[in-house]
Amino acid sequence: MPLKEKKIRVAGCYANNRELWNNWAEMNYKTREYDVKGFLKGKKALYGIEKKALGKVKGKSLLHLQCHFGLDTLSWARLGASVTGVDFSPKAIALAKDLNARLGLDAKFINADVYDLPKKLNKKFDIVFTSYGVLCWLHDLDKWGKVISSFLKKGGTFFISEFHPFMILFDEEYQKVSYPYFPGKKPIVEICHGSYADRKSDFIHKSYEWPYPLSEVINALVSNGLRIVKMEEYPFTVWNYYKDMKKGRDGYWRMKDRKNAIPLMFSIKAVKE
Repeated sequence: MPLKEKKIRVAGCYANNRELWNNWAEMNYKTREYDVKGFLKGKKALYGIEKKALGKVKGKSLLHLQCHFGLDTLSWARLGASVTGVDFSPKAIALAKDLNARLGLDAKFINADVYDLPKKLNKKFDIVFTSYGVLCWLHDLDKWGKVISSFLKKGGTFFISEFHPFMILFDEEYQKVSYPYFPGKKPIVEICHGSYADRKSDFIHKSYEWPYPLSEVINALVSNGLRIVKMEEYPFTVWNYYKDMKKGRDGYWRMKDRKNAIPLMFSIKAVKE
């Protein structure tokens, strides 16, 4: 496929997905899953994995890529970091800015696609952070790695916690392999019913998503000047993906009858050389 035609096709996918996430931002904001009312009263949005990995962030600058409407971003701000959140959904960014004002924090939010961010932001950060359900919306992980590297100070830290690609291979019944592990020439087309945080909604919208093998994630970081210092895989997840799962007191979901059977999430911590 000619490069120009490919760019047009990808741009169309992103325009569709932006509309999807504009709707999801408004839907998710009202859900029990996100519990915005509780967050405004002091409830924490971050999980132990990312807090342990990044440690004390007070006084550090932190860039949060694909931040949705900013609960994690604002949580890092509450812990003392100087934060900038980025998302391609204008409605999500508008909600994030409103939350920031209501909480009296000094977070910055930018409406931008990850790949276009270098055109809108000229700053180096101590930390670049991203998490949970971000990679499948990106069509080019090497370019993603370049963006991360460009915003990190020398010696700065990148951290991602994300759903394991192995988990996403199977359907929600865990009965058959329904999705590819390796990316093809075209994105995966899905019909989304409701949102991941509100499955009972009658909202319906198409999505375009790209699979991400772990090797591609790792190579995107290593080939762009980042040294991986730790990678972990987990038999639990922050999302009730399969129908037969149980939530523990620690906030993580585990498979009831297949405990520790497959990896459900992974994390990578890397440093810019």
